[in-house]
Amino acid sequence: MKLNVLKIGMIDYKEALTIQEKLRSLRSDSKIDDSLLLLEHYPVITLGRRGKYSNIKLQRNDLEKHHVNIYEVTRGGDVTYHGPGQLVGYLIFDLKNHGRDIKEFVWKIQEVFIRFLRSEYNIEGCRDDRTYTGVWVGNNKLTAIGISVLRWVTMHGFSFNINTDLDHYQWINPCGIVDRGVTSLERLTGSKQHLDAISDKIAFLFCEIFGMEFHSTDRISLLGL
Repeated sequence: MKLNVLKIGMIDYKEALTIQEKLRSLRSDSKIDDSLLLLEHYPVITLGRRGKYSNIKLQRNDLEKHHVNIYEVTRGGDVTYHGPGQLVGYLIFDLKNHGRDIKEFVWKIQEVFIRFLRSEYNIEGCRDDRTYTGVWVGNNKLTAIGISVLRWVTMHGFSFNINTDLDHYQWINPCGIVDRGVTSLERLTGSKQHLDAISDKIAFLFCEIFGMEFHSTDRISLLGL
């Protein structure tokens, strides 16, 4: 199996959502292979299917002052934040080729970051399978995960805090959780990290863990636009 890897860079959330929807339609019709989009967003807040506006702590006029939009989306989970310095990955996968097992799919996403942290930084990331998704370091979430599945084709994915401004998480109760924190690779290592180089390593780990062949692509080739 081949994995299309599309590195987009900084992009508005709404535009990226449109791209995802187009790709999921193409994947459902078997017109493209599984795809991984790697990108950053301008500051934005999204609410998943179980999201509560009460978990957004910043008032709407303050959000407007910071030019932060709120989007209600179809992924699982509650409220989350995306912004510069955070590696976001959107996964357009047909799970009919991956055992039709959503739990295993999420487990493998977590495994990507657990292996990456251990091999590159000797940091022990972990799962909390009993209660919360994502990848944690101690009591702090480093990688958030939220997907949607329609006719076995996935959308949405992960957000990995690399050089993220963690002060922006004070705008929300991340994932609706009030008794745990968030962290970033920058905070854990004490220095800024090279996001582009990390995104390459993450893409290759996805291929390794999912047993796929890496294929770098561009927006025109993938979308036919």
